[in-house]
Amino acid sequence: MADKILVFIEQRNGKIKKSSLEAVKTASDIAQKLSGSVEAISIGNEIENLENVGGFGAGKVTHYKNADLENYSPSGYADIISNYSTENNIDLFFFAASSMGKDLAPRVAIKTDSGLAMDCILLNCESNEIIATRPIYAGKALIDVKLTSPKKVFVLRPNVFNSGTPTDKKAEVSVVNVDSPNLSVKVVDIKKSEGKIDVAEADIIVSGGRGMKGPEHFKLVEDLAQVLGAASGASRAVVDAGWRPHSEQVGQTGKTVSPNLYVALGISGAIQHLAGMRSSKYIVAINKDKDAPIFQVADYGIAGDVFEIVPAMIEEIKKIKS
Repeated sequence: MADKILVFIEQRNGKIKKSSLEAVKTASDIAQKLSGSVEAISIGNEIENLENVGGFGAGKVTHYKNADLENYSPSGYADIISNYSTENNIDLFFFAASSMGKDLAPRVAIKTDSGLAMDCILLNCESNEIIATRPIYAGKALIDVKLTSPKKVFVLRPNVFNSGTPTDKKAEVSVVNVDSPNLSVKVVDIKKSEGKIDVAEADIIVSGGRGMKGPEHFKLVEDLAQVLGAASGASRAVVDAGWRPHSEQVGQTGKTVSPNLYVALGISGAIQHLAGMRSSKYIVAINKDKDAPIFQVADYGIAGDVFEIVPAMIEEIKKIKS
């Protein structure tokens, strides 16, 4: 087993993503069991507070810098990470299962001839080997996976692994200026809903389904999300109907989420949707159909009209918070 774990640090607009810090802390915990160490690699232009990654367990961070790499380039990022691994004898790679991580990790696995475990929700060590637990069959079952290849890539589901409380330790940061990155594929522009929380990393999510009856009624979803400090989500049927943007879609073909609290409003609970949110810590469902599948996974359920229940909930939460 290799004694070094390389963690990819994802950034957006120069800020480190929370899910990457979770990956660093998890790598640190695993490295202790393997008597190893943790290194991190970041790619972009100007990135803030890279030294703070040390507080989560990384001894050093290598920052590959180029203005053309500020936005994600699958070809450029994969080349840099695979070349770094060859030069530094890296056999273990950790990525967060963000949209970028799920695209980049398989590319790195191919370039480095590594085994790949996607969407891991638990990592354990047995006989000096990492055992990854991941969902299968649309989240209905879990499987333990041991990669037998010499090099291994693990992709960790956000919000499942705890980043813990960082220490005051600072990582050693080395900057490598990239002169001619491979930009055969590059993200040209990123459109983001200003002021909205990304469902993939939110601690609380309020999602709406077809039971909201139309796009005009999603103000209820947004109002409840606002008082809870939550992100707004949606089911696939709602996104397909054009009621909400794809960035809010939760489910197998959208974003897989694991918040502390997931509130489902007017969502029946199709298998595709359940696969994307059933690992939430607590699930609250409101649906007029008492036999809706969503109630089978919900910790708390209300069989009733969302248009009567949600306004009452909002008012009570406001009273409590005031």
